[in-house]
Amino acid sequence: MTKWSSELQNSINQKVKSISQTIGDRFPHATNADGNYQLEKPQWWTAGFWPGILWQVFQTTHDEQLKEIAIRCEKQLATVLQDPNKVDHDAGFMWMLSSVYQDQLLHDETAKTHALLAANLLAARFNIRGNYLRAWNAWIGREDNTGTVIIDSVMNLPLLYWASEVTNDPRFKHIATAHADTILQHFVRDDGSVHHMVIFNAETGDVVEKLGGQGFAENSSWSRGCAWALYGFALAYKYTHAERFLTASMKVANYFLMHTETTKIALWDFRIPANTAEQKYDYPDSSANAIAACGCLLLADLVTPEEHDFYYQGAERLVTDLVEQASALDDPNCQGLIKHGTGHFPEQKNLDVSLIYGDYFFVEAVNTLNHVQTLHW
Repeated sequence: MTKWSSELQNSINQKVKSISQTIGDRFPHATNADGNYQLEKPQWWTAGFWPGILWQVFQTTHDEQLKEIAIRCEKQLATVLQDPNKVDHDAGFMWMLSSVYQDQLLHDETAKTHALLAANLLAARFNIRGNYLRAWNAWIGREDNTGTVIIDSVMNLPLLYWASEVTNDPRFKHIATAHADTILQHFVRDDGSVHHMVIFNAETGDVVEKLGGQGFAENSSWSRGCAWALYGFALAYKYTHAERFLTASMKVANYFLMHTETTKIALWDFRIPANTAEQKYDYPDSSANAIAACGCLLLADLVTPEEHDFYYQGAERLVTDLVEQASALDDPNCQGLIKHGTGHFPEQKNLDVSLIYGDYFFVEAVNTLNHVQTLHW
């Protein structure tokens, strides 16, 4: 355990304890101009990250107040499961970090049941024609989303792998692996960059088009998407031991680490145009660093001993850069843990803010660096 990481963990614990007095059992998403977290309804895709932070901190503090807040959050998330129209491909983000974590720590059978129901709803989104999990429901974005798939989905697959393990039912695992193969085939480019969004014909399974999504353009390189792929494929390998997923994760990790050597904090897109007088483009996205750091830490445990140090040290660098350039731990005017996140540049939403998912993966990475028995995806 390094001194900086143990001291950092203590600072995180103190700040989470402090902001929990204000946030309580609500669901923060991104900070506003005043530095306070804007709150969303429990069906919003980021609702699992705040209870996830609480459980991560509870592991090292055993703070009963944080535990009770996380339990109340989980109960609210359970109500969302009563309406399938409020559940989409982000079920893993929502219920792995709330219900599954709660079951892992407290052996809570009710929370386990909630997570299994979420896994069933996620599996029900699988289209056998294209071997993919549909992303959004009809109320987001496109008029017809039946063929929409996004790179973020690969990070939600652990919910299905977990469900297979606890039920001894391989169907969930088969769906997750088929979807991961679709992502590998259609999203990952030869250089390790990724597409954000691919549209399939829901009747035939054929690819219709590939879109930039939250990246700058179709052929650009949205950094958070790269981080989702890096970590998601590493997790897929952890569950399946399929070498193709390990190779994919390493390819994306190498690309990500190369593109953050000089910028330190990942730019929101690795292929953005130069700034012009009309618009500023070069916003960083600290959340991409945090996600990628967690992925590299897992990779370090999965690769050969000769390759371990490269990914472990890469993760340390990504976290160190976050601490040096984006930390909000000592800022009483910001509820976030790390600053300089970019939520959705094309829509000009949540630019240069704290993002709850960036905060979550920052905490997870620091816990892992401190050799805490981390809650597992």
